[in-house]
Amino acid sequence: MISVPCFLMKYHLSEFRLGKPWVCLKKLFMRNVQIKKEGGAMHNDRYQEDAHPNPLLEKAATVFFNVRRYNLQLLLIIIWLPVLFFYHNGQISRFFCGAVSAVICLIILLVRVAFEWERVPILRFGRFSRIKGPGLFLFIPFIDSIIEYVDCRIMVDDFSAEKVLTADAVPIFVDAVVFWMVWDAAKAKLEVKNFRYAVPLSAKTALRDIIGKNSLTRLLTDRVGIGKQLRKILDEKTNPWGITSLSVEIKDIIIPEELENVMSKEAQAEREKKARLIIGSAEVEISKMYSDASGNYEKNEIALTLRALNILGDALKTSSSMILVPSEVPHAMNKGISAAIAKAAEQIEKSKISGAENE
Repeated sequence: MISVPCFLMKYHLSEFRLGKPWVCLKKLFMRNVQIKKEGGAMHNDRYQEDAHPNPLLEKAATVFFNVRRYNLQLLLIIIWLPVLFFYHNGQISRFFCGAVSAVICLIILLVRVAFEWERVPILRFGRFSRIKGPGLFLFIPFIDSIIEYVDCRIMVDDFSAEKVLTADAVPIFVDAVVFWMVWDAAKAKLEVKNFRYAVPLSAKTALRDIIGKNSLTRLLTDRVGIGKQLRKILDEKTNPWGITSLSVEIKDIIIPEELENVMSKEAQAEREKKARLIIGSAEVEISKMYSDASGNYEKNEIALTLRALNILGDALKTSSSMILVPSEVPHAMNKGISAAIAKAAEQIEKSKISGAENE
């Protein structure tokens, strides 16, 4: 009883001093999403979200769930209690009560239950004997020893590599996640002491090795390839333990702010270069079009005059300033208008002649 308040005071002593124990309970037994600031010059003003559940809450949930594997034993005890009650009242014989009690005790001692996703390595006199599960299985007390109920579902662990130099000497911070599962429960418990700790540690070591052998550009552009390479290296390490690595994925790559600014400027300069090239190619095409148009204007003075008039009209529409027009322009306008009228009359005459011929 003393350990519980001491544990609470260790983490939230200020709340206990203020007489607010419920604040401690809320912090300890609720799922918190904390935003914590990472230290170091490399991660200034960078935040990382920690969405893991409270360890105490997760442990309590696991314990309460594992109690379900003893449902059969609890049911037998519930059946046993009325038998004892009837025997105490003299309603059943001693032999019947003893037989029922013996059967119930044997089942409680000899029968164990493993969930569908669990495998149970068993030792007999200290040597590996067999793997049991899922479902009911027999267990001989004092002869057999259960190593552990091994969870064979897909596990997910996130890991990171901090301030690791790439092949081009750039310090980076990498977050990754590994998906793995146990395919041989006996090897997982007999070959390595704590496989749940060994897998993410091996993944972190492999990640550091991969970062040191690749440039920053490849790490940024080929995350899928890096993940496959990581999975292959990690699989070679964990296969002797009865564990296989299904996938390794790079979540985030953080580079120093100075280098990030330099890369941003470089990308901006590259975009400006492409924009200038596009503008230059457009100007070349426009100049070719002007060259072709000048040839047409040289052959047809009327078209040139009309083009000049159009330009002058557009300028007068879009500008409120005074525009000085040379004295030759009105004459040219009259000339152009007269030529246009003559051309239109000629086309009308031609259309009339063609209509008369058709009739």
